[in-house]
Amino acid sequence: MTDQKPATDPYGTPSTTGPEPIRGHQNLLNAFIRGLLRVPVLSGQVGKRLCVLHVVGRKSGRQYDVPLAYTRHEGEILIGTAKHPWVSNIRKDVPLKVSFGGPKRIADAEVLADEDTVVRLSEAIARHNKQWAKFNGIGFDADGNPNRADAYQSWQQGCVIIRLRVR
Repeated sequence: MTDQKPATDPYGTPSTTGPEPIRGHQNLLNAFIRGLLRVPVLSGQVGKRLCVLHVVGRKSGRQYDVPLAYTRHEGEILIGTAKHPWVSNIRKDVPLKVSFGGPKRIADAEVLADEDTVVRLSEAIARHNKQWAKFNGIGFDADGNPNRADAYQSWQQGCVIIRLRVR
C-alpha cells in the first residue's frame, strides 16, 4: 500500500476534498426544479439561485431545458458545471434563452474552459454558493476563502464556466 499525496494546484496548495459523484436521480431532481421554477408563488424565490438554460442542439434541433445554480458576478451570470454533452451546444456567437423563474430572456453565452479562468471564477462562485462548492469538492480555509487546489482539481475533472450576459 502506498501513501497517496493529496492533490495540489500548480502552486503546491493541497486539496481538501473532491467533487461529489453525479447522483443517479439527477434527471428526476432536474424535472422537479424545472417544475418549481414554473410555480408563480415559488418561482421568485427559487429563481434567486437557480435558472433554466434553454439550449438548442446544434445537430438535432432538440431543446434542452437544464436547471442550474448561478451566481451574479461583476455584472454577469456565472454557471459552473461539468462538461456535459449539452454544453457543446453553447456557442459564443449564438444567443440562447434563460429563465429565472419568469419569462425566458435572451442571453449571450460563452463557455470558458481554460485553467486560470475556471479556477478564478470557480472561487468566485464558491464564495457565493456554498452548496455548489460542496458539490464540486471545493473546501474553505479558516478565513472562509475557497481552497484554490480544490478549484484546480475541479477544473482538472472537467468543470467549465458558462458566462451569460442577459440582454
